Amino acid sequence: MENWAGGLKPPELILNIIRAGLDDFKNKTSSPQTRRLNHSKWLHLQRPFKPSAKRRHTATAVAHAKEGRGLIRINGSPINLVQPEILRLKVYEPILVAGEDSFSPLDIRVRVKGGGHTSQVYAIRQAISKALIAYYSKYIDAYSALELKKKLVAYDRTLLIADPRRMEPKKFGGHGARARRQKSYR
Repeated sequence: MENWAGGLKPPELILNIIRAGLDDFKNKTSSPQTRRLNHSKWLHLQRPFKPSAKRRHTATAVAHAKEGRGLIRINGSPINLVQPEILRLKVYEPILVAGEDSFSPLDIRVRVKGGGHTSQVYAIRQAISKALIAYYSKYIDAYSALELKKKLVAYDRTLLIADPRRMEPKKFGGHGARARRQKSYR
């Protein structure tokens, strides 16, 4: 068979090679238990964690999304144990906006450090949103990822886009960064 430009093989031949490899893989694993074990290993190799790092002030959150049962853990503990309770709703926002059905086939693991309670919560929600979009675009399809992205941005832009604002330090001669003491000319 003649090669295509640059020594490449025709697409049909490549597909046949892939199919033959998969058939060979299935034949080697005959028992259902072995087949299940090898299949999960193969999926793990093909679909590794999809990390997404986000920052808010000095808090940094890294979220890893992978196939699973819908568990979301933050620093090893379940999402419903996030403190303070008032800010817990902020962490739930990406889940509520995207819909629980979009989170059901995923496990998301978040590591967060630095900053205070509020900035950590905002970094967590941003990392969860970005990890969900990254997972959908890589493993499901680009259209559903784009729809999800539009839905999240329509609800709150800071779910996906970082807020670069920082507090300006106070200077002498006034009560704040820009405010000056009142001055009398007479």
